[in-house]
Amino acid sequence: MILDKLETRSHEERENALFHQLPEQIQYAKKHTEYFDRLFAHIDPSKITSRESLANLPVTRKSDLSEQQKMSPPFGGMNATVISKLKRIFQSPGPIYEPQGSGLDSFRLARSLRAAGFKPGDIVHNTFSYHFTPGAWMMEGGAHALGCCVFPAGIGQTELQAQTVALLRPSAYTGTPSFLKIILEKADELGLDSSSITKAVVSGEALPPSLRTWFQARKIVVTSAYATADVGLIAYESPQLTSGMIIDEEIILEIVEPNGIKPLSLGETGEVVITVFNKDYPLIRFGTGDLSAIDPESLTTPSPCGRSNIRIKGWLGRADQTTKIKGMFVHPGQVQEIIKKHPQINKARVIVSGNIGNEVMTIHCELEDVASSDLDALNKAIVQSTRDITKLRAKVCFENSNFLPTDGKLIEDARTYA
Repeated sequence: MILDKLETRSHEERENALFHQLPEQIQYAKKHTEYFDRLFAHIDPSKITSRESLANLPVTRKSDLSEQQKMSPPFGGMNATVISKLKRIFQSPGPIYEPQGSGLDSFRLARSLRAAGFKPGDIVHNTFSYHFTPGAWMMEGGAHALGCCVFPAGIGQTELQAQTVALLRPSAYTGTPSFLKIILEKADELGLDSSSITKAVVSGEALPPSLRTWFQARKIVVTSAYATADVGLIAYESPQLTSGMIIDEEIILEIVEPNGIKPLSLGETGEVVITVFNKDYPLIRFGTGDLSAIDPESLTTPSPCGRSNIRIKGWLGRADQTTKIKGMFVHPGQVQEIIKKHPQINKARVIVSGNIGNEVMTIHCELEDVASSDLDALNKAIVQSTRDITKLRAKVCFENSNFLPTDGKLIEDARTYA
């Protein structure tokens, strides 16, 4: 196992190094971005040298990005590199636009892949989408940085995926855990050999214990990476860990009050807030909207793999109603957009049911003055609008008046995570 010198530092060495860099990064963000120049107008970067001083800065939240980007397209004035010098521009549901700089592994996924045993010469079957969103490119950049060869499988076409695995014999997989299971089951059904895959790094959805056990029975070591399109890698598992995720070496992670700015005590569940040292997209105190907690034991006990950084307890939910479905975020604002497109809808709520990988998204709608003869056409129109806005398929269920609670909730996650 290869560890780099950053991964085995003491907590004191790591904190000193990160907060030594921080004033320069804040100054850089102020100088090169419109947004942070305005937000930090009265901030002296030279005085932000500790967690205590960092905690006084405002938090910029993912939930605010759509509005910021509408006012100052395409990145809300947060990009330090001009558009013509970027490698790629991505669009996630919202819509939210994300820039990618010119670096080979600009999202820093290589660290999580190396921890999972990816090495030069491996063929990686990458099933994240190469369309619009950055997931596939994030994994591909990390794999290339390690000297791996990548097959850009993308999503769908399950039978062809299984045939390709049997022919190319990839040793590694990246994608959602549920899709890996679907490919392997399809290979079994077709009598194809998929045994070449022995390791996988998965993301985009939960990895329930039952599914992890299923992979172990097939002698596949599966670990999770926690990353976002905005800040890149946040934390990752190593095969030797029984619980928790190791924080990436090149970020500052805080756990703060949901929708607030105050850091919480060790072990408390709160919102994950990230500061990155990215020169293209220098996000300072970026609120992901995800919930997690620091594992107190990680302060005194390194991971069995030898990595010494603090660990978080994985993804513990959302601070707002935003929900990830089949690897795509669905925001309350998107549900409101669907309602606005169809004035016949008086009230609506998205309910996600089923289990991870087999979830069903249903839009429950209360209607106003719609003839029964028009329901079929309206159903089809809502299905199409939902696909256009969220990039996901949905069922539509028309309900009687006062069926939906008046609690302001637009998205309900009723999935089973066993």
